[in-house]
Amino acid sequence: MNRSATPPSIFIFGDSTADVGTNSFLPKSQIRANFLPYGIDFIHSKPTGRFSNGFNSADFLSILMGHKRSPQPWLFFLKTGLNTRMFRGINFASGAAGLLDVTGKALNIVSMSEQINQFQSVCDMLTYLKGRETAKNLLAKSMIAISIGSNDIFDYVANRSTVDPVVFIDSLMTSYEGHINKLYNLGARKFGIISVSPIGCCPSQRIYNATGGCLEIENTLAQIFYSSLDALLKKLTCKLPGMKYALGNSYEMTINVINNPQLFNFTSIDTACCGEGWLNAEKNCSPLANLCSNRNNYLFWDLYHPTQYASQLAATTLYNGGLQFVTPINFAQLSAY
Repeated sequence: MNRSATPPSIFIFGDSTADVGTNSFLPKSQIRANFLPYGIDFIHSKPTGRFSNGFNSADFLSILMGHKRSPQPWLFFLKTGLNTRMFRGINFASGAAGLLDVTGKALNIVSMSEQINQFQSVCDMLTYLKGRETAKNLLAKSMIAISIGSNDIFDYVANRSTVDPVVFIDSLMTSYEGHINKLYNLGARKFGIISVSPIGCCPSQRIYNATGGCLEIENTLAQIFYSSLDALLKKLTCKLPGMKYALGNSYEMTINVINNPQLFNFTSIDTACCGEGWLNAEKNCSPLANLCSNRNNYLFWDLYHPTQYASQLAATTLYNGGLQFVTPINFAQLSAY
């Protein structure tokens, strides 16, 4: 853990794996988690808009860096009033967002492009209030954490796209490169990137496999996504002076848990804790859904998302893990730069 009096600021971008309430502020959003049993294990059993029974990976990463939990969503600050606390960090992540602007658009969420536009507003305000040099130094020391890509792949498979898989992944990398370039041009230098996990093993996808096994098409795309992202980040560090990154291999991290559940005290790696039907995955988590009592023994909280315990495991691995799971350095080493 970062023991300094003032930990580096953290700005978080991405989808529902990192959303801490953004979508709750969007009246028309169809993707939200601001109702019980979401948040049942949060402080005072409060549903916060996190797609979890408690904290998510963004919270645990923030805690490991020395913060209390993930910073508040940008839309929280817009509603309650902009203040200097924003410069310690903001969470822009929005459930159902993707790398492509079209992903999640019909669900009324905040796209990745718009998340970066929101960050630009913060950078402009920081420069105005603190001066260009102070702003530049603060941004250069800040952690930019990004967890995105799963929803693009879900949509590609669900829509039975006829686009060649290699061409599709290339389009995601082109989009990712554009997002990172824009963040870099705004002053970001330290990027903590979380790749796509084996999303074909989510309960929501297993129900489409007669055996209840993982959907291999999605897992294969997730693996190609990781190797393409690894190559992209290596290329970008050669092009962008001062850029540092840590790339978390969520695929390997999660498959390791699925293949060795007993090592991590999991008794269920295929069933949702909250849901209905086969694998508790035929309907979304809701106040009327079936709810498991031993939540720390479940890998999945709902159809798509990990439990608080699984998120903590993931964040700890990203922060302190070895090269098998995070490369070329881990998030702790990145944070210390």
